[in-house]
Amino acid sequence: MSPARPVPDKNAGMLALRVLAIVAGVVLVVETLLSAVRTVVLPRAEYSWLTRTHFVLLRKGFDVFARPSRPYAARDRVLALYAPIGLVTLPFVWVALIITGFTGLYWGSGIDPLSEAFVLSGSSVTTLGFARPDDVWVDIFAFMEAGIGLGVVGLMISYLPSIYGAFERREAGVSSLEVRAGLPPSTAELFVRYTRIGRLAYLEDDVFERFEQWFIDVEESHTSQPSLVFFRSPHPERSWITAAGVVLDSAALRIALIDAPGDARVDITIRTGFVALRRIADFFQMPYDSNPAPDDPSR
Repeated sequence: MSPARPVPDKNAGMLALRVLAIVAGVVLVVETLLSAVRTVVLPRAEYSWLTRTHFVLLRKGFDVFARPSRPYAARDRVLALYAPIGLVTLPFVWVALIITGFTGLYWGSGIDPLSEAFVLSGSSVTTLGFARPDDVWVDIFAFMEAGIGLGVVGLMISYLPSIYGAFERREAGVSSLEVRAGLPPSTAELFVRYTRIGRLAYLEDDVFERFEQWFIDVEESHTSQPSLVFFRSPHPERSWITAAGVVLDSAALRIALIDAPGDARVDITIRTGFVALRRIADFFQMPYDSNPAPDDPSR
């Protein structure tokens, strides 16, 4: 006669699932809070995989309507909405993940069924209060979730003005270059216009000194607030990247071709410009040659 097989302990299995749900919920809530802090609060270039994933997935949806085969003006109109929509929907993603994480916490703490734990989580994070727990520890979780929900909303409200302030400063520089170098701007047009008005000798004062500070501001704002990189200019033929290229090309040609005394401000502008663009490329993990030879082709 074969020995009897042990009967699995269903209570032990359910307890393990509840513990796993609590651990997973804590990890998800902590990761979401770290994403919010890195994206909004931390004043430095800090990578957040959650924020990056949100923007990458959203961009895939926009690429469906902004295919390269479409005219540039049509693509520009579609992509102009990409960064604003990504920024506005980001807090909703954070809130949804917080609700999911606390749902696991409530269910793991004994709130049954799972749908009831979800309702309690949604009620707490939105501070609606239509579902009230009956356990002290669950009450504490509910208070914590309500505070986190209010905090995420408050962070986003304070975040938007700084984003648009940095955008306005960037576009002010791009607009000033349009006056000096045409639309779209070009290095040749810049030199032609300054020759016509007799101010070729004042390029350092009018352009290079101004854009040295512009590059510094762009580097700081576009790495600490990386969504700014995807905010497009109000006019489809204006771009902060194009403006940066024209200024750097103009500075290089001013040194190489213009028969005028040297000015250290031109060299400093070149240095400031390529350092700024490299820092932005580093943040987005874009490859480039950090030590190109003088005869290497332009990229």
